[in-house]
Amino acid sequence: MTQLESARAGRITDEMRQVAEYEQMSPEQLRDKIASGRVVIPKNLARQFVPRAIGKGLCTKVNANIGTSPSRHDLAQELAKLDAAVAAGADAVMDLSTGGDLDATLRSILDKSPVMVGTVPVYKAVSRMLTAGRACIDLTSDDIFDEIEAQCRAGVDFITVHCGITTETLKVLKQCDRHLGMVSRGGSLLAEWMARHNSQNPLYCQYDRLLEITRAHDVTLSLGDGLRPGSIYDAQDRAQISELVVLGQLAQQARDAGVQVMIEGPGHVPLSRIAMDMKLQQQLCGQAPYYVLGPLPTDIAAGHDHIAGAVGGAIAAAAGADFLCYVTPAEHLTLPGVDEVREGVIASKIAAHIGDLEKGVAGAWDRDREMTAARRGFDWPAVFAHAIDPEKARAMRAQSEDHDKDVCTMCGDFCALKTYGRAMEEIK
Repeated sequence: MTQLESARAGRITDEMRQVAEYEQMSPEQLRDKIASGRVVIPKNLARQFVPRAIGKGLCTKVNANIGTSPSRHDLAQELAKLDAAVAAGADAVMDLSTGGDLDATLRSILDKSPVMVGTVPVYKAVSRMLTAGRACIDLTSDDIFDEIEAQCRAGVDFITVHCGITTETLKVLKQCDRHLGMVSRGGSLLAEWMARHNSQNPLYCQYDRLLEITRAHDVTLSLGDGLRPGSIYDAQDRAQISELVVLGQLAQQARDAGVQVMIEGPGHVPLSRIAMDMKLQQQLCGQAPYYVLGPLPTDIAAGHDHIAGAVGGAIAAAAGADFLCYVTPAEHLTLPGVDEVREGVIASKIAAHIGDLEKGVAGAWDRDREMTAARRGFDWPAVFAHAIDPEKARAMRAQSEDHDKDVCTMCGDFCALKTYGRAMEEIK
């Protein structure tokens, strides 16, 4: 049985108990959220790790994308990125590899990862074609589904599938006259295949086949946003909304089949529209967990897109996003290295926590309260312990000329807290 089927049968699984303890709620509460489709536990039946859940009423989770490219495929570096992401607090990683030995890369990541692992199976299916000297048009629907089944058997916990790219939504896209067209790699590959074959998307027209495979392994579907905006000028156009309507219908179909499902979202969105986007998704998709990239509220932060993504991510999380896909400083520029992966995770963790404060997630405010007490008492070890990035906080403090004093170098003898304390003692 899948986690969803177990929850609907009133059964509390071991995974539910572990997640409930982490989320500071009763197993019964969590079970009911899973039964309603508002929470998912992405965990393949074949894998063993401490699970995390994604969805309403839970702390906002963070994913880190790693993986090779055709021009850079060093397995040791990808495993180092995995370690860096997990050490920085990532709740999940996605292997988006398109170069090198794809099977060995995924197998190594699955073997080593202590967190949930996701993939985009169409990447590997197309990569196999290109490696064999064939073209994307040579891909068959069986090639796609064989790859999905192989990855599910291998132990992947969730997969991104662009089922909302249909002949109808592509017609809407063509009429939108977008500034930046289609920026989804998986979505564009399927769109080209559909155009060349003059055929419907197999992931859409054979959706029941997809559900049968994922249900057998309890792999969570992440319905991809192939028509997400890649520029703030394209946000919330008819193409994006038309796909979201389709994804909402498919999400319900997945739930009916006992398959866990979440929805992927934009993308580039102006700040004032981010909260609206979250509400729209909840309405159209029955409050399925929402997995968002960024979102990025500006297009000009190249080299610093992790900061733009954190700004948008905080707004999104506060407005209801459940899962943030990190953005690194390398976004739009190059394949991220270990340092960029770490920076991206930290930025998204900050955004997630800010969102949790606004949502009133259990334990979120406690951490800030404990940090306040540590700062008030000049308890530097406690300050480091409660920081989202203890390593950097500790290293920066060690560089201070006053590292062994109860002050920071910026204030020194002008410490406001100490001046305040003296002032209060003088007031009668």
